[in-house]
Amino acid sequence: MYRIQARVLVLLLALASFTAPAQAQSKNAVTVALEAQKVTQEKGREVLVSALEAKPGEVIEYRATYTNRGTEPVREVWATLPIPAGLEFMPPSAAPAKLLASLDGKAYAPTPLMRREQTPAGIEVLREVPASEYRFLRWSLGTMPAKQSRTVSARARVAPVAVAAAIR
Repeated sequence: MYRIQARVLVLLLALASFTAPAQAQSKNAVTVALEAQKVTQEKGREVLVSALEAKPGEVIEYRATYTNRGTEPVREVWATLPIPAGLEFMPPSAAPAKLLASLDGKAYAPTPLMRREQTPAGIEVLREVPASEYRFLRWSLGTMPAKQSRTVSARARVAPVAVAAAIR
């Protein structure tokens, strides 16, 4: 069984660092709580269970809830959700659906991401980047009123064994 416990820890640490801009603006008013749960089927229904272990092909749902614990609104809040190596983002699962993505955590663009490639004939073409290559997702939460929360979520599939074994 492929253990993703370390990946969840990495994701938690990464999320903490991405909330810094909103926190700096309002003296640590915006906090984030992250949940990572495995998506399973039970009696024909979707059920979320502990994500401490997952096998290749299984789906993990990440849900990050941002809360403005302050007494003033916080402007320009951005929610960022890293997608750890060994997991492949599943685009239809993003909520809200309108989001930005990044391959490196520095440059963000609307999804689907596109890149320029050269064909064997030397012609430059624009091609869609596979969502499995996305490493960060970002949503604009706009202005968050005091004492309000907003949640973003996305699902990712545990990569096949060859990829998962390479990152351990």
